[in-house]
Amino acid sequence: MSDLDKEMLLVVDSVSHEKGVSKDVIFEAIEIALATATEKKYGEHGEFRVSIDRESGSYATSRVWFVTDPAELEEEWNPEVHVTLQNAQKKDPSLQLGDVIEQPVESVEFGRIAAQTAKQVIVQKVREAERAQVVEEYLPRVGELVAGTVKKLGRDSIIVDLGNNAEGLLTREHLIPRETFRVGDRVRSLLLEIKPDNRGPQLMLTRTSPAMLIELFKIEVPEISEEVIEIRGAARDPGSRAKIAVRTNDGRIDPVGACVGMRGSRVQAVSGELAGERIDIVLFDENPAQLVVNAMAPAEVESIVLDEETHSMDIAVSEDNLAQAIGRGGQNVRLASDLTGWKLNIMTQEEAIQKQEEEASRFITEFMEALSVDEDVATVLAEEGFSTLEEVAYVPLEEMTAIEGFDEDIVEELRNRARDALLTKAIASEEALGEHEPADDLLNMEGMDRRLAFSLASQGIVTMEDLAELAVPDLQDLVEDMNEETAAALIMTARAPWFEGAEE
Repeated sequence: MSDLDKEMLLVVDSVSHEKGVSKDVIFEAIEIALATATEKKYGEHGEFRVSIDRESGSYATSRVWFVTDPAELEEEWNPEVHVTLQNAQKKDPSLQLGDVIEQPVESVEFGRIAAQTAKQVIVQKVREAERAQVVEEYLPRVGELVAGTVKKLGRDSIIVDLGNNAEGLLTREHLIPRETFRVGDRVRSLLLEIKPDNRGPQLMLTRTSPAMLIELFKIEVPEISEEVIEIRGAARDPGSRAKIAVRTNDGRIDPVGACVGMRGSRVQAVSGELAGERIDIVLFDENPAQLVVNAMAPAEVESIVLDEETHSMDIAVSEDNLAQAIGRGGQNVRLASDLTGWKLNIMTQEEAIQKQEEEASRFITEFMEALSVDEDVATVLAEEGFSTLEEVAYVPLEEMTAIEGFDEDIVEELRNRARDALLTKAIASEEALGEHEPADDLLNMEGMDRRLAFSLASQGIVTMEDLAELAVPDLQDLVEDMNEETAAALIMTARAPWFEGAEE
């Protein structure tokens, strides 16, 4: 082993130990540097390879050509690097496309010049290796809590030293408002994502995400990490207030009490980590209305009207509770809305009653005009929950006959009047339907009314054949509130010509 070979091994050992990267990475960097130096030495634009023996430090250099098909080459053809299969086989018939031709050349010495050339490559390789190590270590930890010390304070961000050459970035929008740090302070954050960057991967941190709240409770409440208690949702106004919804399948455990802890110790530990953020712990319920009642705490809810179509709820509270229900700047209702996923409209009990009376009055007026009934009958319909003519026309017969005072004859008459009123509306809108006019066979089909025919035509069901090809659930999806029995009867009528053809 020559002195130069020994020197190379010493350099590899030293750099590997200092930078904490594998020796293979350093050897590869030196091989690239020596190949670059060889290219300069020969003053050619060819490709050179250097192979270092990892044990002895000795190395050999070769010039290489790649056996290539010019038609498949994406880059520009370079005769100093590429050789066609035909020319390659003149020298060695066994060569194939993709093979490499190597010709030994004299190696350059690993001296001062080669070492200087290698330095930049080594530094670059070491940086790449360090970045790869960071990504490999932290990629599985996205969504988890990480801890570090404040390394640098910027105008709009904080750099956190996470150890082992890893740094996290806390930008202003991910910092809790009015929270201050000094260099050297310990800080805990949630690893939000890893962003690629020319200077290396950036570990993006956050202290404002609801996920951080959940992760902190997992640490403070063993029952959560043991999956005895489940957090079903979280909403935050960072640094001010938060709400979490919890549940358990073990009837012996109070999930809210377990999260609060003895004398509030557990919830206070989480709050202390989040700059004193006040945290409401809510009991989760599968019933969305009950969940909203729980989420509105500490405000007491008097009544709720749920509208699934708009995914909203009207929440009535007493006059004394209104300010508390809304919260400062709308905070309480906003957090409850975020937690439950429903749009919440807060009003006093008096306002709710007035709104219900106005809606009922509107329904009563519409029923009186469209169905030609007196106020008493229209009022009964409104009080029984009917709000549209479609509901009167197509709701199952048994639901209406169950209303006190409504026999089958009265119900049939009301349904017919409702359908006539809807038909009148449909005729008035026929001009708007334009090209969606139904075919005669669909329009005149038994059991079909004009409004329904035009409604189906507007959705692409123009002929009886179109209707016959539908399944019962498909027709129910197209026509709101149509029951299964009615849909099946219409489809079978539309399919009647199929069976007539089969009999012939």
